[in-house]
Amino acid sequence: MTVSCLSIDANKNATVKWSYTRNGTARSLGAYTFDSSNAALAVAKSWLILSEVSYAYTPTVGYTITGTLTLSDKMFMSPRNSPPTYDIKACS
Repeated sequence: MTVSCLSIDANKNATVKWSYTRNGTARSLGAYTFDSSNAALAVAKSWLILSEVSYAYTPTVGYTITGTLTLSDKMFMSPRNSPPTYDIKACS
């Protein structure tokens, strides 16, 4: 599970300002590139929280599915009023 803060400047360039994880890999600080399906989220002078989760699932009973499957998802959320802060790191 990883939570990161993206700051988007006036030119719609996104930057990872902070990233924290639990049993995963935190995102590197610096430039972030949106997928083509998420490009509309790059709103000038805004912030986004990116949450990502991944889980290795092994079915207990499997007739057609055997082995381990990696279940994963990501979600973008927009803070309401100000840049989010975690620990002592601000997203601005």
